[in-house]
Amino acid sequence: MNTDKPTIDAELESLQRDTFRYFLLWTNPQNGLVLDKTAANWPASIAATGLALAAYPVAVERGFITRAAAIGIVLTTLRFFWNSPQGPEPDATGYQGFYYHFLDMQTGRRAWQCELSTVDSAILLAGALTVGAYFNADTTEEKEIRAVADELYRRADWSWAQNGGLTVTHGWKPESGFLAYRWEGYDEALVLYILGLGSPTHPLPQSSYAAWASTYEWKNSYGYDYLYAGPLFTHQISHLWIDFRGIQDAFMREKGIDYFENTRRATYVQQQYAIDNPLKFAGYGKHCWGITASDGPGPETVKVKGIERHFLDYVGRGVPYGPDDGTIAPWAVVASLPFAPEIVLPAIDFLVHEVELKTGNPCGFKATFNPTYPHKRSNPHGWVSPWHYGLNQGPIVLMIENYRTGLLWRLMRDSSYIASGLQRASFSGGWL
Repeated sequence: MNTDKPTIDAELESLQRDTFRYFLLWTNPQNGLVLDKTAANWPASIAATGLALAAYPVAVERGFITRAAAIGIVLTTLRFFWNSPQGPEPDATGYQGFYYHFLDMQTGRRAWQCELSTVDSAILLAGALTVGAYFNADTTEEKEIRAVADELYRRADWSWAQNGGLTVTHGWKPESGFLAYRWEGYDEALVLYILGLGSPTHPLPQSSYAAWASTYEWKNSYGYDYLYAGPLFTHQISHLWIDFRGIQDAFMREKGIDYFENTRRATYVQQQYAIDNPLKFAGYGKHCWGITASDGPGPETVKVKGIERHFLDYVGRGVPYGPDDGTIAPWAVVASLPFAPEIVLPAIDFLVHEVELKTGNPCGFKATFNPTYPHKRSNPHGWVSPWHYGLNQGPIVLMIENYRTGLLWRLMRDSSYIASGLQRASFSGGWL
């Protein structure tokens, strides 16, 4: 790989620009909702919409869109969520300040009888706080962005989402009430707990964070001691907004590292797993890794070179305990960039120039590929997902920017809500 710095910068800029195009092409300009997946008759995802909100400041700074255009779509999005129906009715947009996981792209009402999602709402609200922090001019429109973003965050009733327990539930349905699952075990809910603890109106009690952290699993994989979570994205999502370098909660103080270092180790575990390749999938290696919750070629069982392989569809693939069916997610590799650029940059180069996963795609990398799956067409890299997902696009744009300039981290370090949430979760040190 050519490691000349301008070439790397140009490649990252190109990938950022192409990936951001998803939000230009697949956002409803009438309400700001972002399509979950580029398939026919698919709904919007509130998480993808939150990631789009967070990506608009990056796009303005990079010249992908004008500040005026960004202000227009941001206001449309925030106004929609503030004015959309909140209530226990089964066709509302949200309830108790939270929102349904999937919404109809046109009407903005609940789609697919899905759940009111606490973590996806957290991602949406993190996006709202991002634009509230970025658009800081003394103009009528930018004042409104700040005001509405603030009100949306203040409306969420985090204590309600506990349903009488210590930890936070995954969500709620009008037909059946709270879901049985709770946010326990280390995962992407780190940002959920920080936002819930920082709320000035309906906060989580400090005991909720301690209860969550008590369910952590500390493991050793490939010589790395780290806080375990299988899918790579679970190590990344909270870091889109929060700079965990040098700050520690009680758990990390005891271990002598921080969450940033933990994610660096998890990234190396992913690469080492691919090099070791215990299940002997095609393509895996030091530049071809990245296993996470993702799309896949299944569900299907196929005999490949004498071995019966069980291929999966969209599931939470993980390392090192699986499930693993040979499917690689390029976006999860790119989102590792701030943590381990020395292994991520060569992997990006491999995905762009060897696998050519960007070629012919207006929105950057397709979601996944699987070199083991036997494909009818003569593609040397096997099955390639026909889809783009909004949830994959956002982390690419945001983590490239955090690697290059730290923009998101700087914006959110200035948020009193984030600082308060971190402090109530026992974080101290560093920039806090």
